[in-house]
Amino acid sequence: MSVPSSNPSRPTRRALLKTGLGLTLAGAGLSVAAPAVPAMAAGQSGTPLCDQPGDSASQQGLGSGDLAIPYYREHDGSWGYVFGDAWTGTQQSGQYLGSPVMLNQASFDASGATPISFTWAMPTGGQAGQLFDYGHNTDNGYGHEVSRIPNDCIEFGGRTYIQYTSVATWEPPAGYDGSLMSGVAYSDDHGVTWHDYDYHWAGDVQGANQSLYGMWSFAGIDPDGWLYIFSKRWNGTHRNTADGGAIQLFRIQPNDFRDGNFGAQQNWAYLDGSWHWTTAAPPSVILTGHNTGEFSVKRIGGTYCMSYFDVDMGAICTRTAPRPDAGWSIPIPRITALTVPNLYGGYIHPGSASANSLTLMVSQWNGTGGSPYRVLQFDGINA
Repeated sequence: MSVPSSNPSRPTRRALLKTGLGLTLAGAGLSVAAPAVPAMAAGQSGTPLCDQPGDSASQQGLGSGDLAIPYYREHDGSWGYVFGDAWTGTQQSGQYLGSPVMLNQASFDASGATPISFTWAMPTGGQAGQLFDYGHNTDNGYGHEVSRIPNDCIEFGGRTYIQYTSVATWEPPAGYDGSLMSGVAYSDDHGVTWHDYDYHWAGDVQGANQSLYGMWSFAGIDPDGWLYIFSKRWNGTHRNTADGGAIQLFRIQPNDFRDGNFGAQQNWAYLDGSWHWTTAAPPSVILTGHNTGEFSVKRIGGTYCMSYFDVDMGAICTRTAPRPDAGWSIPIPRITALTVPNLYGGYIHPGSASANSLTLMVSQWNGTGGSPYRVLQFDGINA
């Protein structure tokens, strides 16, 4: 299917968000009700991390941007934040930097007493710039691409990985996700230079509309030695009417992942009346619900925590599980469009104090290409 594309200098990807009530879910095992507790405790409560003149992001060359997906840079104990489409000026003004873009931080205050402050930028350590070498609104050898949007980032074994979606259009027709493909890029110099694995997961325009490999979240390497990965349909547009909140789970040995041996993954699948890890069947859908956008799963203090943007509700929701392949608690809205208009994202900071005190990176955009276009820090979120 051919779909039109948009100008990345003024992407129209974020629809004005709705509020609402009601949740549905299905999963592997019984759902466990979450206790009635306050959503937020001490710390930052919507502190802007960019789009403010003179802030730490602008000092690194990034005026406005979204996502700021956090990850631990294990080689030196610092923290990285991967943005999507970014500009040198506030309110999406100035030079378009591209996507993805990375800012870094020497140390993170998990208590929330001190907000995140960026101390250097990638890819060169000077001013912020696009990490990947590709063109926007052109064919880079795979089909017409508008932008490549990061979904998650992780570092282990001396290599950094970003899973991304190549966007074909920000305005897909109903029932289509608007993606070109998804891929994994890696860096062996901690984010300076990047390479793509040869294998890509086909998207909408390449004939695989609604692929459940569109958006990934790296839950991390469990004490059992496996790297656990959750994935879902691409819905960074928030306009994919067929998304349905479907999420799947697979795992892979870290060395196989490093080697690009993605066929070695094991899938969490429902077979013969029960759930199994298997290579004989594709992953089964473990969760469904409202249409969802960005999502994040991280192991925090021994608890697996999930955060995601519920498009239908206009809310960032959280839930927990003792293991990736266990039953998940019911989703609880934690930050809503009633308090933060036009929000999305909700990425879990892997340095969060505990499962009862998460730091979330929440994006905000007014849907028209102006102000605000930024990332907000929330601390003390109870998953």
